[in-house]
Amino acid sequence: MNVLITGGAGYIGSHVAKQLLEMTNYNITILDNLSTGNIETIDTLKTIRDFEFIKLDLKEFAEVSNFLKKNRIDTIIHFAASIVVPESMENPLKYYMNNTVNTTNLIKCSIENNVGKFIFSSTAATYGEPAILPKTGIDENFQTKPINPYGMSKLMSEKIIQDVASSNPNFKYVIFRYFNVAGADINYKNNKLVPRIGQSFPNATHLIKIASECASKKRNKMSIFGDNFPTFDGTCIRDYIHIDDLADAHIKAISYLDGNESDIFNVGYGIGYSVKEVINTMKKVTNVDFQVDISNKRIGDPSTLISDNRKIINKMNWIPKYDNLALICKSAFEWENILKKGK
Repeated sequence: MNVLITGGAGYIGSHVAKQLLEMTNYNITILDNLSTGNIETIDTLKTIRDFEFIKLDLKEFAEVSNFLKKNRIDTIIHFAASIVVPESMENPLKYYMNNTVNTTNLIKCSIENNVGKFIFSSTAATYGEPAILPKTGIDENFQTKPINPYGMSKLMSEKIIQDVASSNPNFKYVIFRYFNVAGADINYKNNKLVPRIGQSFPNATHLIKIASECASKKRNKMSIFGDNFPTFDGTCIRDYIHIDDLADAHIKAISYLDGNESDIFNVGYGIGYSVKEVINTMKKVTNVDFQVDISNKRIGDPSTLISDNRKIINKMNWIPKYDNLALICKSAFEWENILKKGK
């Protein structure tokens, strides 16, 4: 089976590529413009098994179309996107162009070139700010009311995928709404956790990445953005999922579409941790203390987002392996140490 991964040099795409390369029945091509991904990740992935890498931006519509015309692609796994919520508030056009317009063109090219499966990287940001959080978490039927352009750009892309699929019976999709993705490649060498790939994007905005940078002494301190949210300790609560469990869901989605209809799935653990809990866990597993300041709330941050993951567990038989906050923090920290040493 021939699989195209857009954004495969980035954080999530590279972990999906890693798992596909460790299997023998998938031929993969990675397409990435390297704006946030990096060529070192591609080089590392090629130590597992060789594959084709194409440096290309999805906004280059003609080149994307030509690639699909010349290559028989069975499945597209689409990660390439802008993902920083505060930036989306400041520069919404960037997000609608890069996320929604480019995705629309990729879908158009998929239809024109008989790509049968489309797996889309969406986000829990499509749910917005829940007025009342169900005890079991947010399920896939929960209202979608994004409160930032990032979430809206992804929701618009979801709607386009659904509408196109309804009029093209040979085009099937899985849409994954991620909760908070964190951690790095679970790879042991001589009984020691030694990640091969991880989150390498500079100027990171993700909490666990920033905390791991503090623990590895790359940063002197970090900030908590708001400590007066309506939560038990005043800080935001999120559902954190290990990157390798998320990647595994994408692999399962490919075969899932062989015998099942298109669908939308949350991907999370259904467990919420506050910002303070995450920071304290990072300090504990690394045995490193670091300075934490309190700053103002960021625009567009919901107070609580926790998934109801029963649908993906029941329908796709997805079984999390790494649903442990300490392990997530530990893997992120070990990866940060590798980056600090220059690999």
